[in-house]
This record gives sequence, structure tokens and C-alpha cells, in this order.
Amino acid sequence: MSKPLPQYIPVSCEFHDRLEDLATLRKQASVSYLDGGGVLQQRDAVIKDVFAREGADYVALSSGETVRMDRLVEVDGYQLADFPPDCAL
Repeated sequence: MSKPLPQYIPVSCEFHDRLEDLATLRKQASVSYLDGGGVLQQRDAVIKDVFAREGADYVALSSGETVRMDRLVEVDGYQLADFPPDCAL
């Protein structure tokens, strides 16, 4: 059983923009993220949508999964840690 996720931490506007670009291009990408149990997951998927819900941002993957953006580790070679938060959403 997964634990409740910690409070959402907004991601960098630049990282967010890169995710939107990938969604627009419908490009297959390698996506690494931490699941609800904190286990690193990896998928090769298309980002089908980028959206906000209840104060957090999400990506919907072609695998059927929805991932909260602050749980992403790396997408298409871009590491979230390389993009310091620069905007409050």
C-alpha cells in the first residue's frame, strides 16, 4: 500500500515547459519517477497531457499512469534536479 504523498513542491517553469513541449510533439520519452511507495519506476511512454489538479501539476502517460510532476526524476534526459524551482504556480 502506498503512503500519502508529501505536500506538492512546484517544479521549475523551464522543466514544466519541456514537458509541455514533449506532450505537444507526442514524442516517446524515457520517464523515471518515484511511485507512491518511493520506489524508482521507469517507463518509455508518450506524455499525453500536462495538467493541474488540486494545487499540483501532473503528467498523463501513454502507459495509463498519471504522475505528479514533483515525483519525476528524469524525462527524456532532463533531470528535475538540474532545474531549480524558479516560479510559484
